[in-house]
Amino acid sequence: MWGGSEPVISARVVLLGMNDVGEFGQNLLYVNPQSLNFANRQGSARNITVKVQFMNGEDPNNAMPVIFGKSSCADFAKEAYTTVVYHNRSPDFHDEIKIKLPASLSDHHHILFTFYHISCQQKQNTPLETPVGYTWIPMLQNGRLRTGHFCLPVSLEKPPQSYSVLSPDVALPGMKWVDNHRGVFNVEVVSVSTIHTQDQYLDKFFALVHALDEHTFPVRIGDMRIMENNLEAELKSSLAALNSSQLEPVVRFLHLLLDKLVLLVVRPPVIAGQIVNLGQASFEVMASIVNRLHKYLDTSQDMHGRNGLLSSYIHYVFRLPSTDPNSPSPGPGGLGGSMHYATMARSAVRPASLNLNRSRSLSNSNPDISGTPTSPDDEVRSIIGSKGLDRSNSWVHTMGCKSDPWGSSPGSAPETMQVKSIIHHLYFTERLESPRKNRFPERFMDDITALVSTIAGDIVSRFQKDLEMVERLNTSLAFFLNDLLSVMDRGFVFTLIRAYWKQVSTKLYALQNPTLESLRLDFLRIVCSHEHYVTLNLPCSLLTPPASPSPSVSSATSQSSGFSTNVQDQKIANMFELSVPFREQHFLAGLVLSELSVILDPENEGMFGLHKKVVSVVHNLLSSHDSDPRYADPEVKARVAMLYLPLIGIVMETLPLLHDFTESHNQWGRPGCLQGAAMGSSGEEAEGEANSLINQTVAAAIAGTATPTPMSRPSSFLLNSQASRPHGSFSAESSRSLLICLLWVLKNADELVLQKWFTDLSVSQLNRLLDLLYLCVSCFEYKGKKAFERMNSLTFKKSKDMKAKLEEAILGSIGARQEMVRRSRGQLERSPSGSAFGSQENLRWRKDMTHWRQNSEKMDKTRAELEHEALIDGNLATEANLIILDTLEIVVQTVSVTESKESILGGVLKVLLHSMACNQSALYLQHCFATQRALVSKFPELLFEEETEQCADLCLRLLRSCSSSIGTIRAHASASLYLLMRQNFEIGNNFARVKMQVTISLSSLVGTSQNFNEEFLRRSLKTILTYAEEDLELRETTFPDQVQDLVFNLHMILSDTVKMKEHQEDPEMLIDLMFRIAKGYQTSPDLRLTWLQNMAGKHSERNNHAEAAQCLVHSAALVAEYLSMLEDRKYLPVGCVTFQNISSNVLEESAVSDDVVSPDEEGICSGKYFTEIGLVGLLEQGASSFSMAGMYEAVNEVYKVLIPIHEANRDAKKLATIHGKLQEAFGKIVHQSTGWELGKRMFGTYFRVGFYGSKLGDLDEQEFVYKEPAITKLAEISHRLEGFYGERFGEDQVEVIKDSNPVDKCKLDPNKAFVQITYVEPYFDTYEMKDRITYFDKNYNLRRFVYCTPFTLDGRAHGDLHEQYKRKTILTTSHAFPYIKTRINIIHKEEIISTPIEVAIEDMQKKTQELAFATHQDPADAKMLQMVLQGSVGTTVNQGPLEVAQVFLSEIPSDPKLYRHHNKLRLCFKDFTKRCEDALRKNKSLIGPDQKEYQRELERNYHRLKEALQPLINRKIPQLYKPVLQVNAHRDSFSRMSLRKLDI
Repeated sequence: MWGGSEPVISARVVLLGMNDVGEFGQNLLYVNPQSLNFANRQGSARNITVKVQFMNGEDPNNAMPVIFGKSSCADFAKEAYTTVVYHNRSPDFHDEIKIKLPASLSDHHHILFTFYHISCQQKQNTPLETPVGYTWIPMLQNGRLRTGHFCLPVSLEKPPQSYSVLSPDVALPGMKWVDNHRGVFNVEVVSVSTIHTQDQYLDKFFALVHALDEHTFPVRIGDMRIMENNLEAELKSSLAALNSSQLEPVVRFLHLLLDKLVLLVVRPPVIAGQIVNLGQASFEVMASIVNRLHKYLDTSQDMHGRNGLLSSYIHYVFRLPSTDPNSPSPGPGGLGGSMHYATMARSAVRPASLNLNRSRSLSNSNPDISGTPTSPDDEVRSIIGSKGLDRSNSWVHTMGCKSDPWGSSPGSAPETMQVKSIIHHLYFTERLESPRKNRFPERFMDDITALVSTIAGDIVSRFQKDLEMVERLNTSLAFFLNDLLSVMDRGFVFTLIRAYWKQVSTKLYALQNPTLESLRLDFLRIVCSHEHYVTLNLPCSLLTPPASPSPSVSSATSQSSGFSTNVQDQKIANMFELSVPFREQHFLAGLVLSELSVILDPENEGMFGLHKKVVSVVHNLLSSHDSDPRYADPEVKARVAMLYLPLIGIVMETLPLLHDFTESHNQWGRPGCLQGAAMGSSGEEAEGEANSLINQTVAAAIAGTATPTPMSRPSSFLLNSQASRPHGSFSAESSRSLLICLLWVLKNADELVLQKWFTDLSVSQLNRLLDLLYLCVSCFEYKGKKAFERMNSLTFKKSKDMKAKLEEAILGSIGARQEMVRRSRGQLERSPSGSAFGSQENLRWRKDMTHWRQNSEKMDKTRAELEHEALIDGNLATEANLIILDTLEIVVQTVSVTESKESILGGVLKVLLHSMACNQSALYLQHCFATQRALVSKFPELLFEEETEQCADLCLRLLRSCSSSIGTIRAHASASLYLLMRQNFEIGNNFARVKMQVTISLSSLVGTSQNFNEEFLRRSLKTILTYAEEDLELRETTFPDQVQDLVFNLHMILSDTVKMKEHQEDPEMLIDLMFRIAKGYQTSPDLRLTWLQNMAGKHSERNNHAEAAQCLVHSAALVAEYLSMLEDRKYLPVGCVTFQNISSNVLEESAVSDDVVSPDEEGICSGKYFTEIGLVGLLEQGASSFSMAGMYEAVNEVYKVLIPIHEANRDAKKLATIHGKLQEAFGKIVHQSTGWELGKRMFGTYFRVGFYGSKLGDLDEQEFVYKEPAITKLAEISHRLEGFYGERFGEDQVEVIKDSNPVDKCKLDPNKAFVQITYVEPYFDTYEMKDRITYFDKNYNLRRFVYCTPFTLDGRAHGDLHEQYKRKTILTTSHAFPYIKTRINIIHKEEIISTPIEVAIEDMQKKTQELAFATHQDPADAKMLQMVLQGSVGTTVNQGPLEVAQVFLSEIPSDPKLYRHHNKLRLCFKDFTKRCEDALRKNKSLIGPDQKEYQRELERNYHRLKEALQPLINRKIPQLYKPVLQVNAHRDSFSRMSLRKLDI
């Protein structure tokens, strides 16, 4: 808006009295004639123009060439004309005349307007232009430039002599005026000037200050004449009136204004022989001006919130004013000249805490004004004292302002001015090179101490009342002390910091307030941003009481003095703890780490909101050290890292609070975990509670029951990832930043120092460190480009959401009043952390604060930016993991000689394996494999005897790497795997353990990994075989043969893999293949378990939760079977028998055959699942899957096995959880079995599928029962299978057989594949129905299914009633549904053929049951009842009840064998008519008046039916009612008449 240097230029112009300001600034005048009214003027004046001239006297020759010319004219002209307005006595003008004002104006300068009538038709002796009027505007009025709107009278005659000093408004005698001296000419004059303020208040102030400088009295301002005796009062009133001045002129003349105000503060004026103290008034005006600038010009602030005008003033313009009134103010040309000090001001209002020496000569007029100072130091003291004290006391208390405009930004005005004053003072007195202790007198040091103490006291006492002001005050104090570190004795400044620290700490001890803690953190952050922060901490000194740091200012000197000493032997404990010696020696670093320790303390819950802030302080410090070229040398960086060694211990203490980055791994195909089970590290196959619907951590947090759990080995992170997290857990961002800081220290710290410290640590502390490293691995895992693209799209979506919210607020759906209430509440409830402080909270609209600054901040990143981010993330991941690897090696070196090395080395291996499981770069993996080989070589017993789980995990990781597409990784992984076998063999001439684990691992990889590459793995196996063949040492042993056997087995598994890949799109075939492989490992429990896990994973992917649950139950049964051989514990299940209530199929897991291996053999049943904890984990997963499948009854059966185990372990927490889940399960059973929920449980639909044709290979002539999701229609499965096999063999090569009749393969086309699909229902014998009561019972443990096929003897499907037969086909499957597969082979088929009369009996029984159900339904359903009734008694029913009766009951059968069927059908009709009558009665009670006719029609139909049936029903067969002598004669007649055909 305004140039930063213009005020200085204008000041120079005024002071030098220059006539031309073109090269420095602007001094322009714009004249706009608007209208003229000559309606009442007599004479000819119709074609009017106005001539405008700028005059410096009355003579016509005094017209000045200052009017800017138009195009194609001279640059400047003496006159300008308006456009002629034709035939109009009252014209309007639209011209603008631009005038270049002289720098210096006098009373004779004026604008002269001459009005002319222009003759359009020139006549003889008639001039072209005829003057018709004159008027003018004097340029100065009471010394001020006249601008604005004028309505001027117009004279008919030329103005008289000396008219220019008067206004035309004055009626001069003897002059003729148009319209009796009324205003008839409207004109506007606008000035754009850097010389004329055009503000009366500024004009008065500058005039008075100028008079003081020049000692010219009296001063004339307007009509006033100010004498010297009343100058003081006028000056004070002028200062007060500056607050009323307009902001625009204040900004234009800001630098000059501030210079004059500073001069009044520093050099009090002498008026009438007395020193007048205007310091306080001047300072208050400065504060008010700064406040206005910050309030109204907030858009001109830089990124740090600093106002550009103030910054440029302090940086370029402000100079320490000379106190000698006769000497010029020191400027660039006068620096280093002699200085003469005169009297100066002290603050009028001082705090009582300032015990200043008062024995100074006092002014006669003002007792607070001291006499002549004794030394130049008093000058600096005056500046610091007056400004600083006024800021914290007189200004704050007397003005009562709500905000501190000085402290509104980093490096804000007052402390910058103070420090600049101090530097000037040292420069002028030539003390910059003198020792720091001798630079300032003690008096001045006392003043500074008192100032800091007072401001700290203000901060502590007022932070709850006026937070915004205190915040700014705190920031300003911090910047002030930061600057003092560069010019004063550092030890003295440290005492000031300590004084502040103690005052805040005392208050914090009494009142645990996060707001005050945040203020202290801000203070510390600013102080520690000093360029010599590292040197100030004495990084190389002994841990002794501190001495003052080097007094050198220059960076080079400071650094050379700081790092020149040798490494000293220090007590290691003191270096890694926040001990008193550490904090004394490394003062600022000690404060930072103390603050970190206090805020991160798990018990300090109130400080939770400051976690991010304090971590960012440390993070930013370390970032600055890392990028600082002064510390690039590794030895120097080690010294810097030494300042932060206690950080390692602090982060170790906060481990339970850190964000758990390992949770993202707890899914299928990633290292998972079981709650409380030691299963995580090896489990590509493990399924944790990550699959549950609600995250347990979240649930615990919502419930408020989470409590901190200390981390302890050997549990490690994976074991506790589902444990309850503490309430104040860190955010992921804060945790990541803190871990980066930790890794930086570990990377740069001296290796020997770390090794010594690790030696002193206890086993639990070392294990905690390893857990921390484990977490670091997860935290810095490379996410890949896709993750960044996903995050980018989410960010963009969020920005659009924020934009929508803003638009909603702007468009008025949120009223101004509600908005104000919301903001005021927001201020009361502001969080104590981070950016919640500051003045932005109470602003409704800030363009630069909105979340969607689309112009300046593009939210949607380009492809190049995303790739760059991914590259940086990859580099960081590699760097972090290499640091972790280095640290692990230091740990190994440290503990290799100790007694407790086993548990520590196990932890090291766990971290190593976890890093292999994550996405890693090839560079890291090469180093990682080298470390792993060294570890196994040095401590083989660790892997093969102690950490058997780790052996399995290592085999899995190595095999995965063996299938890598990168050759170097494969080479290293192959070498590692071969050496692992070799090491195992050397221990016991057998590597059964490794052999078993490699086989299991490959099976696991094959079953779960999506991007598994078989070809690359075959190459790696070939490499291993080559190693074995060329190993000269072991050539004579059985080792090469054993390796060859192993490789052969692995190739066989890979062949299965190929088949599985072929059937990847055929889920049933894939599961069948996996089932076959698992069955092949019946004698190898570890491998069978692996494949069962793989199957469970596949089922879960397809949401077949019931089948996944069965796989887990089978796994648990297998574990129980072998566990019962290993451990004799009564509370454990005795084997598969315990699980048969869950599923009858489980018995196939029994280990009863002779060839089953013993579980205590080497390498057998050594996996993590063959433990009590493993069994519990499998059962818990099984229960979870049953619950997701809706089979809540089975959940109960699983928990029946689990509860005794937890009861034996007295695990009340687990029991509480189980009973809670049981309550939930039974609640759902009740809920879904009553009311409107009835029938909502649907477990599956079953179809018989037969395959025919040689094209189908193994499937030819195979028949299965398929289990499909509930409510699957026949058309759906038909379409799916036809589509799948059509795609495989060709659409014209596959045909679906539409009927359900037996298939004669001879009649089929041998070149085609045929599929027959039939809907089947579960089949139960009558005795079974007694036990299968509930809906669940009728849908669980199903082995028999039935479907019916109608036929006639002549081959047609349907015929008349008397010739309609029906074939029932009952199928029996090899296993009961649900099973570990979704299709099961049919092993038995049975057919029952019903005769026509038997078909009729079944139909009538069915109709009777429907009537009974509809009649007794609760609640009653009238529509259903009427529908059933209509079908029973309606007249239009084809093959209805009457026709059935007429066909089968009209005559007594001639064959005695049919007597009983005839009688049974007769009794069925009797029951049927009774049910019809009940139904009609029920319907009558349900209908309304509108359906009475319908009811009567139904009753008429019923009576007709009853009459027609009456003779048929009453006709009994006499032979059946004779006394029966031979009871057994016809006992079996029904079964004998049923023609049964068995097909086995």
